[in-house]
Amino acid sequence: MRGEILTFDETTASGLISGDDGARYAFDGSDVQSGAPAAGKRVDFVAVDDRAAQIMILVTAPQPAAALAPAAAPATDGIDWQKLFIDFNGRIRRTHFGIAWLILFAVNFIVGLIPLIGGLISLLLIWPGLAIAVKRLHDMGQTGWLAAIPWAANIFGVIAAFSMVGVSTLLNLEGLENEDPAAVLAVIGPIFGVVSIVILINLGFLLWLVFGPSQPGANRFGPNPKGE
Repeated sequence: MRGEILTFDETTASGLISGDDGARYAFDGSDVQSGAPAAGKRVDFVAVDDRAAQIMILVTAPQPAAALAPAAAPATDGIDWQKLFIDFNGRIRRTHFGIAWLILFAVNFIVGLIPLIGGLISLLLIWPGLAIAVKRLHDMGQTGWLAAIPWAANIFGVIAAFSMVGVSTLLNLEGLENEDPAAVLAVIGPIFGVVSIVILINLGFLLWLVFGPSQPGANRFGPNPKGE
């Protein structure tokens, strides 16, 4: 397989290769059989799980300055709208995540005013919401599976709320029949508690995605979206 060296640290003699298959492969200097490893060099290697072995540095002819000029401007400055809401691979910076989240929030609010069809559209918007969350987690060096945290909290909250209401209703059945305010509060109170906890978890997770620091340089999910 062929690819390109993303990073190589001479101090630790370790680096990262971006394979032509789109995956990332870690390697050690001892895995290089010919040539001197350096960022930007093309290589031929053997993929063993998530590592590269038997690495051969490929010799490429130097390109004229005119051919290199278009590459001078980094492609990470703008937003790739084609992949932003669809692709789960790669990384996105905090600013782009914030813009995408606000767009989805506004669309969800608008379609929420439309009966039936609005609900169906909101379900379809789950995919782009997960896509931007996963890529933002990748940018922080975290696994995209952490995007399931708010969903797990929401499901647990619904189950807990219904269970508490059922138990409280049985325990305060006589008071409810007599329309006792204390009995009504005993049934409704746990719901507000569960809802508050779920809201805090969702808000905390969102703030983490918005303000969490990006991982410097390239990581196993791709190059730094800022081009740093």
